[in-house]
Amino acid sequence: MYGLKLDWMETPEKPYYTLEDYTGPEGRWCPGCGDFAVLAAAQRLCRDEQLAPEKTVFVSGIGCSSRFPHYMKTYGFHGLHGRALPVACGIRARRPDLNVFVATGDGDCCSIGTAHWIHAIRYNMKMVVMMFDNNVYGLTKNQTSPTSNVGLRTYTHPRGNVVSPLDPLQVTLGVAGASFVAQTVDFNPPHLLATLTAAFHHPGFAFIRILQRCPHYTAKIFDPLQQDPSQMALLTHPDGIDGGEGLSRVFPNRVEHDPSDIRQARALVDGERGVPVGLLYRNPDLPRYDEASAAGLAATRADRENLLEDQFDWFSI
Repeated sequence: MYGLKLDWMETPEKPYYTLEDYTGPEGRWCPGCGDFAVLAAAQRLCRDEQLAPEKTVFVSGIGCSSRFPHYMKTYGFHGLHGRALPVACGIRARRPDLNVFVATGDGDCCSIGTAHWIHAIRYNMKMVVMMFDNNVYGLTKNQTSPTSNVGLRTYTHPRGNVVSPLDPLQVTLGVAGASFVAQTVDFNPPHLLATLTAAFHHPGFAFIRILQRCPHYTAKIFDPLQQDPSQMALLTHPDGIDGGEGLSRVFPNRVEHDPSDIRQARALVDGERGVPVGLLYRNPDLPRYDEASAAGLAATRADRENLLEDQFDWFSI
């Protein structure tokens, strides 16, 4: 076929995505907020894994952390207070082709969203859940949150919080269906990115508690960990989170922990050996509700109409 251009027959090259392809508007958080570090890590994850922006969605509820979808150049859903997880579960159930991430806070997840959180753990649908924990309601200006320490002075407890804090790790590890539970900190970018990467590759519900600084209301709450890293326990294991050799210098206190041992994971959360940082538990073999509920996803419009007609026939007189 001399003279006929055949370039239309060539397969187009797969695009290479850069950080700019995931970077949305500038984040409107307070200077020094730990949310910026998590945002940077999420964007790097998307770049490293070459996730197509049109195949990636970030879901959130209400709170400082829940502004997250606005700053990602991907799909996003900024939902109601405490309702990020049911929205994300709905997306996962009907659009298994999408990469689903959830940004939620200690108030959004552990207070008004508690029931959704517990049942989302049970369902074990594939998604990455980033729970930002700064021990306070920041967006609504300094109220006690479920994870606030006893004695913390807030506008709702000006004389100091009197209720013992809820531990998100213990709760998650105590729910049937938990399949990935990890903890990291916003002030160690390599470990934060490595944790997000491990969570993304997990075939199920990956829950990450991120100890996140609030420079305005709980500015000094994690100072002891930053000034004395030996108070943290870096969990090490061949099946754990690999953050590179440099972490050995940053975390002098290291604890060998098999992430398949849920009993030891629960014991480590108590903090007697230091605040755990790393992968506490992983079970990739648990059933997933999004796989069990996938029937009918490939049905055509005609198939759906026929199924509806069959159901209507039950009510025939």
